Amino acid sequence: MGFRWLAGAHASRRRTGVVLSVAIAMVLGLLSAQPTRADVRTPDDDPFYAAPADLAAQPDGAVLGTRSIDVFGLPLPISAWQLRYRTTDSVDRPIVGVATVLVPTTSWDKGPRPLLSYQVPEDSLGTRCSPSFAFSGGRDPGVVNTLLDVPFMTAALLRGWGLVVSDYEGPYSRFLDGPGAGRSVLDGVRAALSFAHGGVQATSPVGAWGYSGGAFATLWAAQMRATYAPQVRFAGISTGGVPADLPAIARRVDGGVQAGLALLIVMALTRNHPESGLSGMLNDRGRAFLAANATACGSDLVPQNVNAHVDDYTNEPNLLDSKVFRNVAAANELGVNAPDVPLYMYHSNSDDVIPVAGFSALVDRYCASGATLTAIHSPFPTHNGAAAGEALGGMNFLADRFAGRPVTPGCTIR
Repeated sequence: MGFRWLAGAHASRRRTGVVLSVAIAMVLGLLSAQPTRADVRTPDDDPFYAAPADLAAQPDGAVLGTRSIDVFGLPLPISAWQLRYRTTDSVDRPIVGVATVLVPTTSWDKGPRPLLSYQVPEDSLGTRCSPSFAFSGGRDPGVVNTLLDVPFMTAALLRGWGLVVSDYEGPYSRFLDGPGAGRSVLDGVRAALSFAHGGVQATSPVGAWGYSGGAFATLWAAQMRATYAPQVRFAGISTGGVPADLPAIARRVDGGVQAGLALLIVMALTRNHPESGLSGMLNDRGRAFLAANATACGSDLVPQNVNAHVDDYTNEPNLLDSKVFRNVAAANELGVNAPDVPLYMYHSNSDDVIPVAGFSALVDRYCASGATLTAIHSPFPTHNGAAAGEALGGMNFLADRFAGRPVTPGCTIR
């Protein structure tokens, strides 16, 4: 949720310079590129994303098709493939998931190459905002969230890790669908491990990473692992800017610079839960807004709706405090159970998008349920500041887990 810019510290000044030079060149080059490419179809128009006739007969995580790609359409030193795989959405429909696997061309001589399940904040209502479209070289403003995560992904690739990046919102672009996102992430990992290219093997240690909206999908996957995909074993998980307490997030940004995020949250939950009654609480303007933005990305809605108020789109006041809205949000809140994998979590004390109180409450729930975690209340200011300033800690935590270094059980909060 929200937006980040370049990641901050890495393992050394030399590595920082390399990472930032590569990342800046890639981001600036992509942002200045031509707005469209005729050879890159959006997912809705690309046959690769189509479901096969026997989809329902395939097991979750089964690879249904593959293709190699040039990352962002550029000649980069990265081997990359896209996988089509079977997954199951939150209402138990078999659907096609798509994930991008990226592997550095450098050798890895320490056994199976580690695999990092990396969740980009899709934050969208349309598939043109998906990371797979961006990685394929799609030119559309909706790819910006993937581009902004380039520094973090570059840092992981420079450590020699392989990445699997799932379009976890699925073919219907279900933003803030917790169970659906978790399942798609887990099945993307299963698909990547069975694909086993570039030194990634079935026995590779697996970690997961996500910031903001990506943290939401990552932690849902961690919570569901034991029951949905017990064969997937995470060595460790790092998340930051965690979206906990969805109504509080919407209230925080409503009427302000990022008011479009509040509208995105309301519209996503309305569309994802047609049985909830939320649609009946929208007025004519709200229904028209939802129809007009059926394929919008957060990167569209935020700059277009500065200082907007959710209640201007509803037929009754205080929708964000209503029982209907809170009930729909509650079905997708993190914290129902604690992940059984070591966690590293961080959040700015002065986060201007996601209130830190929700993060603190989620950490308390996880700890009360027996989690092993390190929680960092970061002094770096703002949502974007913690994304950059705390990245090194998150990456180092994963490196230790991939190396098999033990972690102390229980909770460390600082």
